[in-house]
Amino acid sequence: MIDNPKRYTITAALPYTNGPIHIGHLAGVYVPSDIYARYLRLQGKDVAFICGSDEHGVAISMKAKKEGITPQEVIDKYDGIIRKSFEDFGISFDNYSRTSSKIHHETASAFFRKLYENGDFIEETNEQLYDAKADQFLADRFVVGTCPKCGNEEAYGDQCEKCGSTLNATDLINPKSTITGETPVLKSTKHWFLPLDRYDDFLKEWILVGHKNDWKTNVLGQVKSWLDDGLKPRAVTRDLDWGIDVPVEGAEGKKLYVWFDAPIGYISSTKEWAAREGKDWEPYWKDADTKLVHFIGKDNIVFHCIIFPAMLKAEGSFILPDNVPANEFLNLEGNKLSTSKNWAVWLHEYLVDFPDKQDVLRYALTANAPETKDNDFTWKDFQARNNNELAAVYGNFINRVVVLTNKYYDGIVPQPNEFSEVDEQTLAELKAYPAVIASSIERYRFREAQGELMNVARLGNKYLADEEPWKMVKTDPERVKTQMYVALQIATALGILSEPFLPFTSNKLVSILQTESISWEKVSRTSELLKPGHQIGQAEILFAQIDDAEIQKQIDKLEATKTANKMENRTVEPQKETTTFEDFSKLDIRVGTILEAEKMPKANKLLVLKVDTGIDVRTIVSGIAEHFSPEEVVGKRVTVLVNLAPRALRGVESQGMILMTNNAEGNLVFVNPDADGVDNGALIS
Repeated sequence: MIDNPKRYTITAALPYTNGPIHIGHLAGVYVPSDIYARYLRLQGKDVAFICGSDEHGVAISMKAKKEGITPQEVIDKYDGIIRKSFEDFGISFDNYSRTSSKIHHETASAFFRKLYENGDFIEETNEQLYDAKADQFLADRFVVGTCPKCGNEEAYGDQCEKCGSTLNATDLINPKSTITGETPVLKSTKHWFLPLDRYDDFLKEWILVGHKNDWKTNVLGQVKSWLDDGLKPRAVTRDLDWGIDVPVEGAEGKKLYVWFDAPIGYISSTKEWAAREGKDWEPYWKDADTKLVHFIGKDNIVFHCIIFPAMLKAEGSFILPDNVPANEFLNLEGNKLSTSKNWAVWLHEYLVDFPDKQDVLRYALTANAPETKDNDFTWKDFQARNNNELAAVYGNFINRVVVLTNKYYDGIVPQPNEFSEVDEQTLAELKAYPAVIASSIERYRFREAQGELMNVARLGNKYLADEEPWKMVKTDPERVKTQMYVALQIATALGILSEPFLPFTSNKLVSILQTESISWEKVSRTSELLKPGHQIGQAEILFAQIDDAEIQKQIDKLEATKTANKMENRTVEPQKETTTFEDFSKLDIRVGTILEAEKMPKANKLLVLKVDTGIDVRTIVSGIAEHFSPEEVVGKRVTVLVNLAPRALRGVESQGMILMTNNAEGNLVFVNPDADGVDNGALIS
C-alpha cells in the first residue's frame, strides 16, 4: 500500500455499450468510485478519475444483430445514453472516453505490438467452434450449451452465469450457435495467447502476500481460487468482424480480444484527458508515487487482478494497482438484476421519474452497498431511506437551523457568548468527524462512512432538541445566540462533509448558507466555519417526502416486466397432427356446472365431481385435487367433453372430461365459458 502518494489514478469499470446503466452498476462501481474521487479532491489531492465506454467485443455484435442495425449504431446509441446518465447523475469523471476512438486503437495496438515483439505471446493453431451455416467462427457469447460444472443448460461459451464458472466455448456440453441454432463444428484457426502461467509466482507474491492485509477478502479469495486451479495461457485475439485489428502480419480478419483491449482503455482515456488538460499522462500510469485504484464488480476480479496485471508486468513500464476494492452484486426486489430480462432500475428512467432526486438514489445505494455480500434493493427501502433518514434527520436539522436563524437574526450569524460545556463538547465532537469519515473512505468502507456523515446530522438534531432554543429565546436570548452559532457550524460542516456522498445536496446547502469554498481539513482544524455577521439565505426543502403512490408506480412497472418475461419465455406445445373436420365434429363439448365435489379416498390427485351437463347429471373423475379443494370447485362453470367413452378409475366410472389448461405461472386453470346467458348443455362448436 502506497503511503502519501503524489497523485491518484482512479478507474471505474468501462460499461459495455450494449445497454443503459442500471442500479447494479451504480452500487457496485460508479457511486463508490465517485465518493472516493470527490473525497480526494476535497483533500486537495491530484486526481485523475477515468472511465469510458467499452465498445468492442461480441456483446456489441449480438446487440446489433438483434436490433437489425450496425455495431457502430449500437455503440453510438448507448454511449449517448450512458454518457448523459452519468453527467445528469453527477458522476464526476475527469475523462469519459470511448474504446472506438482513434487514440484507443493506437494505444491498444502499440501495447500488443510491444508484447509481440518482446516474445511475450504464444502463437498457436487450435480448434474452435465454427458455424458452417453462418460461415464464421463463434465467439464465446455466440455459443450456449450445458455447463460442465453445474449442468445449467443456458451457459455461455465464456461463463456460466448460474455458478459463475469461467469457461471456454469448447467446454460446453451440447453447444449451439446463437446465430443459427446449428450445432457448431471444430475448425482450426490461429491465435495468440498470453501465457498467464508464467506470472503465477509473481501474482502469488504480489497479491496473496503483498496485499493480504489491505485487499478485500472476497477479492483475495477469488484470486487465490484461480491461482490454486493453475493459470493457463489465455487467448488475446478472436475471429470477429468488430473490434481492433490485430496489428501483425498473418492476423488478417482477426481482432484483439475485448478483455485485452478494454483495460487498456483506462490508459488511452488518461492520455485523452492529459492532452486536453495540457498534462503529461505518463506519471499517472508509470510513476511509483502514483496510487492506482480499480473500482469494479466481482465478475471482473479475474481480469483486473490477474490478466491486466500480467499484461502490465509483461509490458514492463507500468505501475500495478494499489487496490481493487471489488463489490458483490446488488439484487432487485429479491431477484438477480438482468439486462436481457429488463429486470432493472435504469438510471436514465429513474432521472425522469424522480427529477432532482439524484442524491436519494446515491444515498440508498450506498446505505445498502454490496461491499461484503450480495444485497437487495427494494423500492420500499428506498422510500424509507428518504423519508425517515434524509428528510427526517438531515433535512429536518438544516431546516430548523436556517428557519430559526432567519426568524431571530434576519439570517445573520450571531456573535456567540460564553460556551457551555455542552457547546464545547459538541464542537469538539464535530471536529473529530472528518477524520472518522476519512478513515472509512480510505479503507473503501463507503457504507460505514456515509453512516458517520448522518451521525453529524444526528449530532445537530440532538443538540437542538436538548437545548431547545425556541423555548430559551423567551427567557435567555443571549444564550440562544450561542446555541444558534454552534448549530450553524454543524450545518456548515455537514455541507462540506456531504459533498462526496450527496453532491447535489451539498451544493444546495452551500448556496443556502452562502459559504465560500471550505476544505475538508478545515472542518477538523477550526470551530468557526461561519463567522459572526455572515449573511445566510432562506430555507428550502432539501428532501421532499416520497409518497406511496410514487413507489407503487415503480413496483407496478417491475410487475409488468415480470409478466412480460413470463409471456415471452412461456413454452407452447407444438401443433398436433392435422385432423379432419369430420373427426372434430365427433367431439361433443358442452357447458356444465359442478354441483358436488369430494376427494377420491386414498388418491391424492383425484376429485369425484357431480356435473350438470344440461343433458344429465353425471359423475366425472378429474385429476385436479392437488390444485383445487372440493369447496373451491363447487358451482364452477366448466367445459365438458361429454361423449368420451366411460372409464373406471379406482372403482368409480368417469363419464366425461373437464377441459383444463395451465396459466403463465404453470398453475392449472379451468377453461370456462365466461359469457352471460350461456346455459348448461350449450354445445361448443
